[in-house]
Amino acid sequence: MKSTYKGHRFPPEIISHAIWLYHRFTLSFRDVEDLLAERGITVSYEAIRCWCIKFGSPYARSLRRKQGRLGDICYVDEVFITIRGKRHYLRRAVDQDGDVIDILVTKRRDRQAAKRFFRKAMKHQGQAPWQLITDKLRNYRTAHRNIFPSVLHRTGRHENNRAEVSHQHTREQEKQMRRFKSPEQTQRFLTLHSATHNLFRVCRHYLKAIHYRLLRSQAFKDWREATCVY
Repeated sequence: MKSTYKGHRFPPEIISHAIWLYHRFTLSFRDVEDLLAERGITVSYEAIRCWCIKFGSPYARSLRRKQGRLGDICYVDEVFITIRGKRHYLRRAVDQDGDVIDILVTKRRDRQAAKRFFRKAMKHQGQAPWQLITDKLRNYRTAHRNIFPSVLHRTGRHENNRAEVSHQHTREQEKQMRRFKSPEQTQRFLTLHSATHNLFRVCRHYLKAIHYRLLRSQAFKDWREATCVY
């Protein structure tokens, strides 16, 4: 990872911080530019955009390796997103703790796309879940029978709310970005956005202040290690 920073005018600490700001909060590239300018760092929003493109995927892979396997209950849902006037489908899988297991942007809503998503999610998890919870879409039933038929599949009413709620952050960012620009850009952005969300999503209202601060400090430490900024 360190070798990828070579040739850049700005040090890794600034590059990593700019990318963290963009993916951690609902900000535009120009917002991040202003926040850095307030700290005396003069960098254009276009440079920040290039950093996100170049370092987004390596950061996401490092964070995924550090988080390891997530929960054993898989909630799956999909939403429609419009990219350049065409309808696409964003599938998202979350576990029982609300952490994002995987996402996939596809042009079609058929059984092949559902099977591809299940294989992708299972590859990242390392093994099949204990339970699979989806809506009543037939494509999910077919994909379930083909990929992991031994897994308990539930489609009860309101059981999939956890996955449906997980799309809220995506909708907020989509509005800020004035819609996504391409399927590749959407996949790249949401992959790192989800990994960052998992790392810093500390349930503050369940914890004492001292415990929350310890977990937050650990999250920052993990981020620095994943981005090779020490």
